[in-house]
Amino acid sequence: MISVDGGLVRCPVCLEGKPGAFRQVGKQVYLRCPVCQATIMAPESRLTAEQEKQVYELHDNDPEDPGYRRFLSRLAEPLIERLPVGAEGLDFGCGPGPALALMFREAGFETALYDPFFHPDPTVLAASYDFITCTEVVEHLYQPAEVFHQLDSLLKPGGWLGIMTCFQTDDARFDNWHYRRDPTHVMFYREATFQWLADRYGWHLEIPRKDVVLLQKRGV
Repeated sequence: MISVDGGLVRCPVCLEGKPGAFRQVGKQVYLRCPVCQATIMAPESRLTAEQEKQVYELHDNDPEDPGYRRFLSRLAEPLIERLPVGAEGLDFGCGPGPALALMFREAGFETALYDPFFHPDPTVLAASYDFITCTEVVEHLYQPAEVFHQLDSLLKPGGWLGIMTCFQTDDARFDNWHYRRDPTHVMFYREATFQWLADRYGWHLEIPRKDVVLLQKRGV
């Protein structure tokens, strides 16, 4: 049996709350942080790294697919509206088909690529950026606090972090929620979770569209 806290002493999102038991669905156990309200898959329920990569390789992220572009435009359009001319960005967790970076480049914004599986270029993590995008990424992170800290350090003052992930809202529907059924999804965020992160880092929070978060780093 998995313990009620899944072996987690601290919430991997906020590093403050101690996660407690939330749900068990089949063999998968989920925890809830009382501080930031994140829902967390217990470590014992995760896939191996190889299993996880095999799932990612099944994704059909064609940069030329109009439907996929419409999906990504939910983040791209409101973020582009806020960017100054000549802004340079990073698509963090771009996956095997970096369509979003292509869309930003077409709009006149040079965009670097990083993905631990498909574009593991550490040199891009030594630069700083006017904007960073994370589409369908933060739900996969085992240690999100470390990544949010890293992304904050990569953003220039006044820069934007754009995140797209399905918000977890209705506990009663969690078991059958399509987002939960993806076995690579291990972190689930509420609007309150992003508000906690914004308060923690001093970011300005905007939610321009459903499941889209824009966070602006404080200026000089």
